Amino acid sequence: MDVLLAVSRLIDAINARIGRSICWLILLMVVISTLNALARKLFSVGSNAFLEIQWYLFAAVFLLGAGSTLLRNEHVRIDVISSHLSIRAQLCIELIGTLIFLLPLCSLVLLDSWPYFLDSWTQNEYSPNPGGLLVWPVKLLIPLGFALLAAQGVSQLIKVIGALCGRVDPATLLKGAHPATGHSHGTASSAGRH
Repeated sequence: MDVLLAVSRLIDAINARIGRSICWLILLMVVISTLNALARKLFSVGSNAFLEIQWYLFAAVFLLGAGSTLLRNEHVRIDVISSHLSIRAQLCIELIGTLIFLLPLCSLVLLDSWPYFLDSWTQNEYSPNPGGLLVWPVKLLIPLGFALLAAQGVSQLIKVIGALCGRVDPATLLKGAHPATGHSHGTASSAGRH
């Protein structure tokens, strides 16, 4: 179990670092959007590339941030029933949900999106818009994002099994922290959850 928890910590560290890094993409999107609007209004100059790069950056934030969001336990949930259950029951729900829904969904998207990316890459596909950008980089974000989400799902499974076996603190796990370290990967708002 110690080796698995070490693997879990590594996955958590990767997703936490990616989550912190992609925050800067949001600022970059704002700057590009502002410059694009100013160029269009003040100089009547514009390019579809500016609009497309904003979409690409949004896709990067959304897709690459999914694993980090799962790490912090901040995906949207409806905890009307489970929040009233015992911690052990909540862990069982987490285990079943990850095994039945999260990992199969990630597997299907990975299997479907990899050929989608490869076709675009081998054709050196460009956007059909005038002045458009290469399309394959944004298509690559789909399998990358779901691979990170699946890896985080595996990490969550390891931690849940560890908690069910009494090896890790389940309360810490349900709050979005790594049970082996107790360090929260979430925001201040996630501290009061569950």
